[in-house]
Amino acid sequence: MKKLLKKDIQNFQECIYNYYNENRRSFTWREEISAYRVVVSEIMLQQTQTSRVMHKFEEWMKSFPSFKDLSRASVQQVLSCWQGLGYNRRGLALYEFAKRVEVEFKGVVPANEVVLQTFKGIGPNTAGSICAFAFNKPVVFIETNIRTVFIHSFFKGQKDIHDKQLLPLIEQTLDKDNAREWYYALMDYGVYLKTTLKVSNQASKHYATQTRFEGSKRQMRGAIVRVLSKVHTMSYDELSELITFELPENKHDLYGVVNDLQKDGFITVKNDIIAITV
Repeated sequence: MKKLLKKDIQNFQECIYNYYNENRRSFTWREEISAYRVVVSEIMLQQTQTSRVMHKFEEWMKSFPSFKDLSRASVQQVLSCWQGLGYNRRGLALYEFAKRVEVEFKGVVPANEVVLQTFKGIGPNTAGSICAFAFNKPVVFIETNIRTVFIHSFFKGQKDIHDKQLLPLIEQTLDKDNAREWYYALMDYGVYLKTTLKVSNQASKHYATQTRFEGSKRQMRGAIVRVLSKVHTMSYDELSELITFELPENKHDLYGVVNDLQKDGFITVKNDIIAITV
Protein backbone atom coordinates (compact mmCIF):
# COMPACT_ATOMS: atom_id res chain seq x y z
CA MET A 1 0.00 0.00 0.00
CA LYS A 2 1.28 3.42 -0.97
CA LYS A 3 1.70 5.58 2.15
CA LEU A 4 1.41 9.33 1.65
CA LEU A 5 3.33 11.91 3.65
CA LYS A 6 1.35 14.52 5.53
CA LYS A 7 2.66 17.30 3.28
CA ASP A 8 1.65 15.33 0.18
CA ILE A 9 -1.87 14.98 1.54
CA GLN A 10 -2.05 18.69 2.31
CA ASN A 11 -0.78 19.62 -1.16
CA PHE A 12 -3.26 17.29 -2.81
CA GLN A 13 -6.21 18.60 -0.81
CA GLU A 14 -5.17 22.18 -1.49
CA CYS A 15 -5.01 21.52 -5.24
CA ILE A 16 -8.48 19.96 -5.29
CA TYR A 17 -10.12 22.58 -3.10
CA ASN A 18 -8.50 25.49 -5.00
CA TYR A 19 -10.05 24.24 -8.20
CA TYR A 20 -13.39 23.53 -6.53
CA ASN A 21 -13.65 26.94 -4.88
CA GLU A 22 -13.36 28.61 -8.26
CA ASN A 23 -15.28 26.10 -10.39
CA ARG A 24 -17.88 24.42 -8.21
CA ARG A 25 -20.71 22.86 -10.22
CA SER A 26 -24.25 23.62 -9.11
CA PHE A 27 -26.93 20.94 -9.04
CA THR A 28 -30.31 21.11 -7.35
CA TRP A 29 -29.57 17.98 -5.29
CA ARG A 30 -26.47 19.70 -3.93
CA GLU A 31 -28.16 22.99 -3.12
CA GLU A 32 -31.11 21.49 -1.26
CA ILE A 33 -29.92 18.38 0.53
CA SER A 34 -32.13 15.69 2.02
CA ALA A 35 -31.69 11.94 2.28
CA TYR A 36 -34.47 11.39 -0.24
CA ARG A 37 -33.02 13.78 -2.80
CA VAL A 38 -29.57 12.24 -2.40
CA VAL A 39 -30.88 8.69 -2.86
CA VAL A 40 -32.85 9.67 -5.97
CA SER A 41 -29.93 11.54 -7.54
CA GLU A 42 -27.37 8.83 -6.77
CA ILE A 43 -29.49 6.06 -8.29
CA MET A 44 -30.29 8.22 -11.31
CA LEU A 45 -26.61 9.02 -11.79
CA GLN A 46 -25.66 5.35 -11.99
CA GLN A 47 -24.59 4.86 -15.63
CA THR A 48 -26.27 8.10 -16.74
CA GLN A 49 -24.72 11.45 -17.61
CA THR A 50 -25.39 14.37 -15.28
CA SER A 51 -26.85 16.48 -18.10
CA ARG A 52 -29.62 13.91 -18.63
CA VAL A 53 -30.31 13.54 -14.92
CA MET A 54 -30.76 17.27 -14.22
CA HIS A 55 -34.09 17.64 -16.04
CA LYS A 56 -35.40 14.23 -15.05
CA PHE A 57 -34.60 14.85 -11.38
CA GLU A 58 -36.86 17.93 -11.30
CA GLU A 59 -39.64 16.05 -13.09
CA TRP A 60 -39.31 13.16 -10.64
CA MET A 61 -39.50 15.45 -7.62
CA LYS A 62 -42.73 16.98 -8.89
CA SER A 63 -44.27 13.53 -9.33
CA PHE A 64 -42.83 11.92 -6.19
CA PRO A 65 -41.65 14.54 -3.67
CA SER A 66 -40.97 12.05 -0.86
CA PHE A 67 -40.36 8.41 -0.05
CA LYS A 68 -43.98 8.16 1.06
CA ASP A 69 -45.30 9.50 -2.26
CA LEU A 70 -43.03 7.18 -4.23
CA SER A 71 -43.91 4.13 -2.14
CA ARG A 72 -47.62 4.71 -2.83
CA ALA A 73 -47.20 4.99 -6.60
CA SER A 74 -47.80 2.16 -9.08
CA VAL A 75 -45.07 0.45 -11.07
CA GLN A 76 -46.60 1.94 -14.20
CA GLN A 77 -46.34 5.48 -12.79
CA VAL A 78 -42.74 4.91 -11.70
CA LEU A 79 -41.57 3.47 -15.01
CA SER A 80 -43.44 6.11 -16.98
CA CYS A 81 -41.65 8.88 -15.07
CA TRP A 82 -38.32 7.05 -15.35
CA GLN A 83 -38.46 6.97 -19.17
CA GLY A 84 -35.45 8.67 -20.72
CA LEU A 85 -32.92 7.53 -18.11
CA GLY A 86 -32.44 3.99 -19.37
CA TYR A 87 -31.75 0.85 -17.32
CA ASN A 88 -35.34 0.65 -16.03
CA ARG A 89 -34.35 -1.77 -13.28
CA ARG A 90 -32.83 1.23 -11.48
CA GLY A 91 -36.25 2.86 -11.40
CA LEU A 92 -37.71 -0.28 -9.87
CA ALA A 93 -34.83 -0.44 -7.39
CA LEU A 94 -35.57 3.14 -6.31
CA TYR A 95 -39.25 2.24 -5.98
CA GLU A 96 -38.40 -0.78 -3.81
CA PHE A 97 -35.98 1.38 -1.79
CA ALA A 98 -38.81 3.79 -0.97
CA LYS A 99 -41.22 1.04 0.05
CA ARG A 100 -38.66 -0.59 2.30
CA VAL A 101 -37.69 2.70 3.94
CA GLU A 102 -41.35 3.40 4.70
CA VAL A 103 -42.14 -0.09 6.00
CA GLU A 104 -38.94 -1.11 7.82
CA PHE A 105 -37.33 2.20 8.75
CA LYS A 106 -40.37 4.44 9.37
CA GLY A 107 -39.43 6.78 6.54
CA VAL A 108 -35.84 7.36 7.70
CA VAL A 109 -32.91 6.34 5.51
CA PRO A 110 -30.35 4.33 7.53
CA ALA A 111 -27.06 6.23 7.80
CA ASN A 112 -25.04 3.03 7.62
CA GLU A 113 -23.33 1.86 4.44
CA VAL A 114 -23.51 -1.81 5.46
CA VAL A 115 -27.27 -1.63 5.97
CA LEU A 116 -27.72 0.34 2.75
CA GLN A 117 -25.99 -2.42 0.79
CA THR A 118 -28.82 -4.76 1.74
CA PHE A 119 -31.16 -2.64 -0.40
CA LYS A 120 -31.75 -3.86 -3.95
CA GLY A 121 -29.56 -2.08 -6.49
CA ILE A 122 -27.29 -0.47 -3.87
CA GLY A 123 -23.65 -1.53 -4.03
CA PRO A 124 -20.81 -0.41 -1.76
CA ASN A 125 -20.01 2.72 -3.75
CA THR A 126 -23.61 3.95 -3.97
CA ALA A 127 -24.06 3.17 -0.27
CA GLY A 128 -20.92 5.18 0.50
CA SER A 129 -22.02 8.12 -1.63
CA ILE A 130 -25.41 8.21 0.10
CA CYS A 131 -23.73 8.27 3.53
CA ALA A 132 -21.30 11.00 2.46
CA PHE A 133 -23.76 13.27 0.69
CA ALA A 134 -26.87 12.77 2.83
CA PHE A 135 -25.19 12.55 6.24
CA ASN A 136 -21.68 14.00 5.67
CA LYS A 137 -20.11 10.78 6.98
CA PRO A 138 -16.39 10.25 6.22
CA VAL A 139 -16.87 6.96 4.39
CA VAL A 140 -14.60 5.70 1.61
CA PHE A 141 -16.03 5.05 -1.84
CA ILE A 142 -15.05 5.43 -5.48
CA GLU A 143 -16.78 6.35 -8.73
CA THR A 144 -15.57 7.18 -12.22
CA ASN A 145 -14.56 10.82 -11.66
CA ILE A 146 -12.85 10.06 -8.36
CA ARG A 147 -11.04 7.19 -10.07
CA THR A 148 -9.80 9.62 -12.75
CA VAL A 149 -8.40 12.03 -10.15
CA PHE A 150 -6.41 9.42 -8.25
CA ILE A 151 -5.01 7.62 -11.28
CA HIS A 152 -3.96 10.95 -12.81
CA SER A 153 -2.46 12.22 -9.55
CA PHE A 154 -0.70 9.12 -8.22
CA PHE A 155 -0.26 6.58 -11.04
CA LYS A 156 0.86 8.51 -14.12
CA GLY A 157 2.34 6.28 -16.79
CA GLN A 158 1.08 3.07 -15.16
CA LYS A 159 -1.52 0.61 -16.41
CA ASP A 160 -4.02 -1.89 -15.01
CA ILE A 161 -4.60 0.12 -11.84
CA HIS A 162 -7.03 -1.74 -9.59
CA ASP A 163 -9.49 0.09 -7.34
CA LYS A 164 -7.88 -1.76 -4.42
CA GLN A 165 -4.80 0.38 -5.06
CA LEU A 166 -6.85 3.58 -5.06
CA LEU A 167 -9.08 3.04 -2.03
CA PRO A 168 -6.26 3.37 0.57
CA LEU A 169 -5.26 6.69 -1.02
CA ILE A 170 -8.86 7.88 -1.00
CA GLU A 171 -9.01 7.03 2.68
CA GLN A 172 -5.71 8.78 3.49
CA THR A 173 -6.67 11.99 1.69
CA LEU A 174 -10.29 12.13 2.86
CA ASP A 175 -11.37 15.36 4.54
CA LYS A 176 -12.98 13.75 7.55
CA ASP A 177 -14.41 17.05 8.79
CA ASN A 178 -16.37 17.70 5.60
CA ALA A 179 -16.62 14.55 3.51
CA ARG A 180 -19.57 15.85 1.51
CA GLU A 181 -17.78 18.90 0.10
CA TRP A 182 -14.57 16.95 -0.38
CA TYR A 183 -16.26 14.35 -2.56
CA TYR A 184 -18.07 17.09 -4.49
CA ALA A 185 -14.67 18.69 -5.07
CA LEU A 186 -13.07 15.44 -6.21
CA MET A 187 -15.87 14.75 -8.67
CA ASP A 188 -15.77 18.25 -10.11
CA TYR A 189 -12.01 18.04 -10.53
CA GLY A 190 -12.40 14.66 -12.20
CA VAL A 191 -14.86 16.13 -14.70
CA TYR A 192 -12.35 18.92 -15.41
CA LEU A 193 -9.61 16.36 -16.07
CA LYS A 194 -11.83 14.46 -18.47
CA THR A 195 -13.41 17.34 -20.36
CA THR A 196 -10.61 19.92 -20.42
CA LEU A 197 -7.40 17.92 -20.16
CA LYS A 198 -8.91 14.88 -21.94
CA VAL A 199 -7.72 12.48 -19.24
CA SER A 200 -9.37 9.06 -19.50
CA ASN A 201 -9.65 6.04 -17.23
CA GLN A 202 -8.04 3.64 -19.70
CA ALA A 203 -5.27 2.93 -17.20
CA SER A 204 -7.88 1.50 -14.82
CA LYS A 205 -8.22 -2.29 -14.68
CA HIS A 206 -11.98 -1.65 -14.50
CA TYR A 207 -12.10 0.43 -17.69
CA ALA A 208 -14.64 -0.71 -20.26
CA THR A 209 -16.22 1.06 -23.21
CA GLN A 210 -20.01 1.27 -23.12
CA THR A 211 -21.79 -1.13 -25.44
CA ARG A 212 -23.70 0.35 -28.37
CA PHE A 213 -27.31 1.19 -27.48
CA GLU A 214 -28.78 1.39 -30.98
CA GLY A 215 -29.97 -2.04 -32.03
CA SER A 216 -29.24 -3.57 -28.64
CA LYS A 217 -31.52 -5.78 -26.59
CA ARG A 218 -31.44 -3.02 -23.98
CA GLN A 219 -33.02 -0.64 -26.49
CA MET A 220 -35.79 -3.15 -27.19
CA ARG A 221 -36.42 -3.72 -23.48
CA GLY A 222 -36.77 0.03 -22.99
CA ALA A 223 -39.15 0.33 -25.93
CA ILE A 224 -41.41 -2.44 -24.57
CA VAL A 225 -41.53 -0.89 -21.10
CA ARG A 226 -42.18 2.56 -22.62
CA VAL A 227 -45.08 1.28 -24.73
CA LEU A 228 -46.65 -0.69 -21.90
CA SER A 229 -46.34 2.19 -19.43
CA LYS A 230 -48.62 4.19 -21.75
CA VAL A 231 -50.99 1.53 -23.12
CA HIS A 232 -51.22 -0.69 -20.01
CA THR A 233 -52.00 -4.07 -21.63
CA MET A 234 -51.82 -5.64 -25.09
CA SER A 235 -51.40 -8.89 -26.95
CA TYR A 236 -48.17 -10.19 -28.43
CA ASP A 237 -49.37 -9.24 -31.92
CA GLU A 238 -50.19 -5.68 -30.87
CA LEU A 239 -46.87 -5.29 -29.08
CA SER A 240 -44.98 -6.75 -32.03
CA GLU A 241 -46.62 -4.24 -34.37
CA LEU A 242 -45.74 -1.28 -32.13
CA ILE A 243 -42.17 -2.42 -31.56
CA THR A 244 -41.68 -2.94 -35.29
CA PHE A 245 -42.92 0.61 -35.84
CA GLU A 246 -40.60 2.05 -33.16
CA LEU A 247 -37.59 -0.16 -33.98
CA PRO A 248 -37.85 -1.16 -37.64
CA GLU A 249 -34.29 -2.57 -37.61
CA ASN A 250 -34.87 -4.73 -34.53
CA LYS A 251 -33.42 -8.23 -34.80
CA HIS A 252 -34.14 -9.53 -31.29
CA ASP A 253 -36.76 -12.15 -30.48
CA LEU A 254 -39.83 -10.51 -28.96
CA TYR A 255 -40.81 -13.57 -26.94
CA GLY A 256 -37.34 -13.91 -25.46
CA VAL A 257 -37.12 -10.24 -24.43
CA VAL A 258 -40.66 -10.32 -22.98
CA ASN A 259 -39.71 -13.43 -21.01
CA ASP A 260 -36.62 -11.65 -19.63
CA LEU A 261 -38.70 -8.64 -18.60
CA GLN A 262 -41.18 -10.93 -16.88
CA LYS A 263 -38.38 -12.63 -14.94
CA ASP A 264 -37.07 -9.21 -13.88
CA GLY A 265 -40.49 -8.21 -12.57
CA PHE A 266 -41.28 -5.44 -15.06
CA ILE A 267 -44.25 -7.10 -16.73
CA THR A 268 -46.71 -9.97 -16.35
CA VAL A 269 -48.00 -12.31 -19.07
CA LYS A 270 -51.30 -14.15 -18.74
CA ASN A 271 -53.18 -15.83 -21.59
CA ASP A 272 -50.83 -14.14 -24.07
CA ILE A 273 -51.80 -10.71 -22.73
CA ILE A 274 -48.82 -8.60 -21.63
CA ALA A 275 -49.18 -5.99 -18.90
CA ILE A 276 -46.95 -3.69 -16.94
CA THR A 277 -46.54 -4.96 -13.37
CA VAL A 278 -48.99 -3.19 -11.09
